Amino acid sequence: LYLVGELDLPVELKPFKDFVIDVRANRDYSTNMSEQYDLVGGNYNSRSPYEYGNFSTSTIMIGTAFGRSDVSGSVAFEQFKANRLTVANRLATERGIDLGNPNNIDANGYPVGYGRTNQEVLIPAFLAAYQGKDINKQKSGFMSNIPLPNWQITYRGLTNIGWVKNKFQRVTLSHGYTSGYTVNNFQTNYDYLENPNVLNTSGNYPSKNVISNINMVESFSPLVRVDIETKSAVQFKAEIRKDRMLSMSFDNNLLTEVNGNEYIIGGGFRIKDVGFTTNFEGVANGGRIVSDIDVKIDFSWIRNQTLIRYLDYVNNQIGAGQDRWELSFQADYKFSKNFTSIFYYRHDFSKAVISTSFPVTNIQSGVTLRYNFGN
Repeated sequence: LYLVGELDLPVELKPFKDFVIDVRANRDYSTNMSEQYDLVGGNYNSRSPYEYGNFSTSTIMIGTAFGRSDVSGSVAFEQFKANRLTVANRLATERGIDLGNPNNIDANGYPVGYGRTNQEVLIPAFLAAYQGKDINKQKSGFMSNIPLPNWQITYRGLTNIGWVKNKFQRVTLSHGYTSGYTVNNFQTNYDYLENPNVLNTSGNYPSKNVISNINMVESFSPLVRVDIETKSAVQFKAEIRKDRMLSMSFDNNLLTEVNGNEYIIGGGFRIKDVGFTTNFEGVANGGRIVSDIDVKIDFSWIRNQTLIRYLDYVNNQIGAGQDRWELSFQADYKFSKNFTSIFYYRHDFSKAVISTSFPVTNIQSGVTLRYNFGN
């Protein structure tokens, strides 16, 4: 039996003129179920029921997006570790375990059966910590019923102001946010089916489903962007992007965290009426070509870093990362309506954060001739 549930909710809001908010929320759930039966004495008996599937939903992590997170430590990660005891005590209480009895507390101070590495303890503690939620309000389990909205905001109304309108042809401010939570695979736990009240080899009560890892991603694309064009066709843009990816493995209790920041500055201008004389046949105006040169310049700085965090002892490590600078220059000149010459130059320099890796520089430059057939 194969079941699929998909929910996609796009909404466009226009609170006032030239201000647009695109909101989207989504949730995907799919599961495969199989079961075998044998016939004994006219009765069908279930044998080896098995289920596996995946789950994803839009979420919001903005509450922890700007907290300290580097190789020396992470505020959200420390909160994750602290949340575990609250979740463990709640699950133990729901099972009817007497927390006042010292025999029911393990060597680490956790209820017996709900230790600090129990999957049912880790998942709610992790989600609450990185979503910036109160752990007492975080539900148990790995699935959430209601997807949280993401958004894209655009505002073009500054040109309605008198002095701005007189100087600028276009002024656009934009901001975007997307975040998602994904369980790539969950499957039936046969220990749970056999006896959910018997401790497993790790000293924990078996969870209903086995999950290897969960992922959370977040992207401010952009965090903020300003796009300006003056009346004289001079363009300027400035943009900041920010993203992170979290992958929590329950096989080895490691958290892989990738943080990225990108800063972009660019601009463009037009040199009008640049002309020259040519002897090529078919050129109008007595062999004289006059056209504009459109120039674009962009500079970006990208920094990303991969951190590996161990759950139960302090040993954060840098797994990968780099600083990258990119400079690009392009100039377009139209010989005719269909024929364009493009000169370009791109300079890319990257330096890895790991000392064993060498810096890398790439330079590309050349001229492209483009002809468009047709009218």
